[in-house]
Amino acid sequence: MRGAPLLTLVVALLLAGCGGDDSTGGAGATTTTVAESSGPLAATDLSGVKTYLRQHTAQLVDFTGRLRSLAQDYDELAAGVDYDHARLLRERRGEIAPLLAKAKDLWTEGNPYYERMEGIVAGTPSLAEYDIIIDAGSSKAEDPESAVPFDLELADGRVLEQPGNLYNLTEGMLWGTRPEFTAKVKADLDADGKVAFGEALPDAHVFTAAADAFDRYARELSTKAQAWQPTPSDAFTALVVMVPTMSEYFGQWKESRFVRGDASTGDSFNVVSRLSDIGDIIAGLEVVFDGVEPAITEVDPAGAAQTRSELTGLASFIADLRAQESSGHRFAPEQADQLGVEAQERGSAVAGQVTQHAAQLAVEIQQ
Repeated sequence: MRGAPLLTLVVALLLAGCGGDDSTGGAGATTTTVAESSGPLAATDLSGVKTYLRQHTAQLVDFTGRLRSLAQDYDELAAGVDYDHARLLRERRGEIAPLLAKAKDLWTEGNPYYERMEGIVAGTPSLAEYDIIIDAGSSKAEDPESAVPFDLELADGRVLEQPGNLYNLTEGMLWGTRPEFTAKVKADLDADGKVAFGEALPDAHVFTAAADAFDRYARELSTKAQAWQPTPSDAFTALVVMVPTMSEYFGQWKESRFVRGDASTGDSFNVVSRLSDIGDIIAGLEVVFDGVEPAITEVDPAGAAQTRSELTGLASFIADLRAQESSGHRFAPEQADQLGVEAQERGSAVAGQVTQHAAQLAVEIQQ
């Protein structure tokens, strides 16, 4: 997904393409502390953005706490058979099958809790590390440069070095798309003689450690959200960085089971459609735009209306695709590519306009 290098690249490209005057600050500028009591920025009210973030971090913490509890229950069952997973399946199938089904239902419920605030977290440099940890970072094996900044220390003494972000990690072990983190047994949970997609037996030590880390980092993010005081620079930066990331999201959607079906070899985004995630991300960014729109309107009413219209149009475009998919339509990989190009063009246009608005208001885009 995203990491700090991508954030810097997106901002640099947009600034190069849109220009601006000297009032926006030089390339070394990192923040804006502008808080005038008069002038256009006096119309900026970002209290709604902070409230939104606090509400969603609270939901995330509730979710990770419940997931951690289920992981502990699973670990207790595994401990009862000395972590012999084949024996666990053979002797305790009637207990672990419903427990894992509950964990999957909870994971599916909890996925949007972060996506709805991802635009704020990932787009704000002071918070962006948590996006890497929770939802965006790769594993060390996949890409050391964008890997998560943590290891998992397991109760049996193993250490998993930078294993990947916590949503993808838990999805992979619950549904079996990260086999290195599941038990090496035929996980026929429903005892029908077949192992279908989603039938997997997580390695109990890995599941427990991942759920513990998930809950810990969610609580850290919640604490940060409580203390965070958003600035106009934070808001404009989040919009400029996060709106034009459509091609990446569509690329992930294209490789998932939602497009490729059983032919997919991707280890993530196979349970909740990436289209749903994109819609949630944009919804959060619309809340950010709500906060800065009055100030933009002060200096450029027509421009503010155009940006609002195009941002809303992007949200509607994604919602329509999601509705089609939910009704049973499966898009071909070639269509996913074409739709990704259109979404990227729409997002880049919005981000370019926001960059110009920031220049008009002398608000710096953080890098």
